[in-house]
Amino acid sequence: MDQNVMYIIIGVGALIVGLVAGRLIFARNTKKQVEEAEQQAQNILKEAELRAETIKKEKQLEAKERFVQLKSEYEREVNERNRKLGESENRAKQKEQSINQKEANLDKQVKENEAIKENLNRQIEVVNQKRTELEKHQEEHIRRLEKIAGLSAEEAKTQLVESLKAEAHSQALTLQQEIIEDAKLKANKEARKIVIQSIQRTAAEVTIENTVTVFNLETDEIKGQIIGREGRNIRAIEAATGVDLIVDDTPEAIILSSFDPLRREVARLSLQRLVSDGRIHPARIEEVVEKTRRQLEEQIIEIGERTVIEMGIHGLHKELVRIVGKMRFRSSYGQNLLMHSRETANLCAIMAAELGMNPKLAKRAGLLHDIGKVPDEETELTHALLGAKLAEKYGENPAVVNAIGAHHDEMEMQYVISPIIQACDAISGARPGARREIMQQYLQRIKDLENLALTYTGVEKAYAIQAGRELRVIVEADKVTDVDSDKLSFEIAQKIQTEMTYPGQIKVTVIREKRAINIAR
Repeated sequence: MDQNVMYIIIGVGALIVGLVAGRLIFARNTKKQVEEAEQQAQNILKEAELRAETIKKEKQLEAKERFVQLKSEYEREVNERNRKLGESENRAKQKEQSINQKEANLDKQVKENEAIKENLNRQIEVVNQKRTELEKHQEEHIRRLEKIAGLSAEEAKTQLVESLKAEAHSQALTLQQEIIEDAKLKANKEARKIVIQSIQRTAAEVTIENTVTVFNLETDEIKGQIIGREGRNIRAIEAATGVDLIVDDTPEAIILSSFDPLRREVARLSLQRLVSDGRIHPARIEEVVEKTRRQLEEQIIEIGERTVIEMGIHGLHKELVRIVGKMRFRSSYGQNLLMHSRETANLCAIMAAELGMNPKLAKRAGLLHDIGKVPDEETELTHALLGAKLAEKYGENPAVVNAIGAHHDEMEMQYVISPIIQACDAISGARPGARREIMQQYLQRIKDLENLALTYTGVEKAYAIQAGRELRVIVEADKVTDVDSDKLSFEIAQKIQTEMTYPGQIKVTVIREKRAINIAR
């Protein structure tokens, strides 16, 4: 309706505009033009009225259609609500019926339970009566037993408990001792079997290193060239290599003396090149020694790489590979360090496989267990702790690091492979022919062992046998009992372990002999 009014207003406005325009035209033009303008205005007004009527009818139709549509939607919503209300009423009726049924059943169960409760009460009364009678009979029976035995019930009970406790304790101790003895026997047999098999399956070379190297010459005339004018050449060689050159009356030979095998090898190769070249003077010596040292470093890396490939060890840091190669030029008690490490690694792998463990990890730890013996810089750490530090630095497995640091009990063993590494290191170093000692040091160690045992009270004699690997201690029977013998053996072993340095292990055997002497006359 608002739009119709608007169109009427538009029509009236248009009429007014036409009239105004007509008047203006009349003022300017002729009367005919005024009439034409009025006619146009009337036409415009008729068109506006027709248009307004048309719009009015359209809007009325739209309003009717909208009314019908809203009415239809309202009827649908009312029907849907009525349907839901009907369903809710049906569900409420069903629930009411179910509740009524449950109430009826509950009333029935309550009545049944009351009957059962009454029956149980009667039975409980009967049981209480019987229990009272039984207690009376039991008290009478106990009084008769106490009268016969002459003991009260508590006293008899205490005696019985003590007797059973003592018997059980005795049986438990006997069973415990049998289990321990059986476990020791089986463990010793199994351990001995694994060790023997591991040693038999590993055939390592026996390489003994010396502190001197003999450099052979074709003729003694070359000695003069090596010495040089006023000994300048030999001094230059010694200064460049750190090796002492001994030129004596030995025919066609020069002795290279140094505690460091790596330095001796540098000096030997340098001398070989200088003699072959023929040009021997200080400047040339320094050049050749430096070149030889670089080539030897490359050779060390090559030895390390070849070793890890032959051992089947992968992922080793290149610096650890270089240290492994460097072990070729080190020795321990005369035993070549690389050969010892390889042998230890093979023994570890075999033992680990026999025990159902990881043989590759054990072999890796066995090969690296002595890397602390070839440091690039001097340090105050022991070789085991230094080796563990290097292994940790270059990203080795924590089990390998612990095995390296604990193989001389300088770290706490935290992994199962650690005692395996320690045992295999001892096997490799303690087997006959593997290592050597200076005779004086060996005799001193034997003497120290015997003197250590003689410091204990009751020890009569002490003998170090089997090359110092067993200590036999003879005690006085009247001063040392059998129990004291066990204690004495343990104390001596502990003191040896804490105060002495020795390869492998030492067995302490205490012997107590009791002699009973009588004379028949």
